[in-house]
Amino acid sequence: MQHIIDRFISYVTVDTESDPNSDTTPSTAKQWDLANQLVEELKAIGMEDVTIDENAYIMATLPSNVDHDVPTIGFVSHFDTTPDFTGANVKPQIIENYDGGDIVLNKEQNIVLSPGYFKDLLQYKGQTIITTDGTTLLGADDKAGITEIVTAMEYLIKNPEIKHGKIRVGFTPDEEIGRGAHKFDVEKFGADWAYTMDGSQIGELEYENFNAAGAKITFKGKSVHPGYAKGKMINSMLLANKFISQLPEGEVPEQTTGYEGFFHVTGLNGSIEETTVQLIVRDHDRAKFEARKELIHKIVADINAQYAVQFGEDIAIAVVKDQYFNMKEKVEPVMHIVDIAEKAMNELGITPLIKPIRGGTDGSQLSYMGLPCPNIFAGGHNFHGKYEYVPVESMQKAVEVIVKIAELTAKK
Repeated sequence: MQHIIDRFISYVTVDTESDPNSDTTPSTAKQWDLANQLVEELKAIGMEDVTIDENAYIMATLPSNVDHDVPTIGFVSHFDTTPDFTGANVKPQIIENYDGGDIVLNKEQNIVLSPGYFKDLLQYKGQTIITTDGTTLLGADDKAGITEIVTAMEYLIKNPEIKHGKIRVGFTPDEEIGRGAHKFDVEKFGADWAYTMDGSQIGELEYENFNAAGAKITFKGKSVHPGYAKGKMINSMLLANKFISQLPEGEVPEQTTGYEGFFHVTGLNGSIEETTVQLIVRDHDRAKFEARKELIHKIVADINAQYAVQFGEDIAIAVVKDQYFNMKEKVEPVMHIVDIAEKAMNELGITPLIKPIRGGTDGSQLSYMGLPCPNIFAGGHNFHGKYEYVPVESMQKAVEVIVKIAELTAKK
């Protein structure tokens, strides 16, 4: 288990935060630091055909050790961390034999990871938990997944009596900003199907995810001296507020769960003359997803109609772009790939938790690019913030699941 801890810490202490405002791939130069480290490590453990392209996409091969035809399978994780919270100077804390109580992350700042608030912690009483120091995220999303894939490949190389077919591994940049699969070469990867190791708690197995879009609405205004503004001033910030107030009340992340979709305002920046609202749109149901996007356009059109005479042109402009779609459509025709993962967990004594992802993974995009790609737990909790943690035993179990999937796929 110490081997997994050491490997994981060697990854999370490298800052790989991605940047949605960058137009390069990877979006930040610092992602190359871990990418190059991973290339050397894959070579060191004995992987073959280790490559890294000009966009930092990493691929490697573990050749088959059986003499019959076996499908080529893949395992994929991303090495960037979210820009939602800093990933610089990560200082992991290791809590051995967790006692079920509060974990003080930062005494000086009174930052406490408590099972009173985060009840999932109680599942891991008696286990070894890796946390943050309360000032950064941890990076288990998705460096836990990378740790598990590399460790599983190393284990298979060291134990050739375990029979498996050809296995491909892929590590991607920029997943956290929705671009992780954009330049992934599916043909070069050459797998019949793959699994992303990018889920949360132990047992998670997912093949449904949100349909997703991002929207940016720009509101124009007219600035006039407030003492003489009647009938003349148009405050773009109030227009933005009008728009937000017309979105369905309660259909927000903090009030939805399961298959329920939402609108989520992620940015608001403005002045009298111009205000922008940024939001994301999510829904598992494709028809409801399309209706959500249409609602944005309708609200904007109504505002434009209201101010058409006074402003003389469109006062609000909406740009809505699709980001990814529900992988269910592409995975259901090949459900045996989910069945194999479920069987692997059952044989290892892990209760499969098959449920929809309230988010997306590289796998959702890859599935539409011709590589069906369900998602398997990586073990972490509370992603994208200072309360992030991962039980080491969950990472160990994920390693075992990868190995078992390889075994089951190779059986005649």
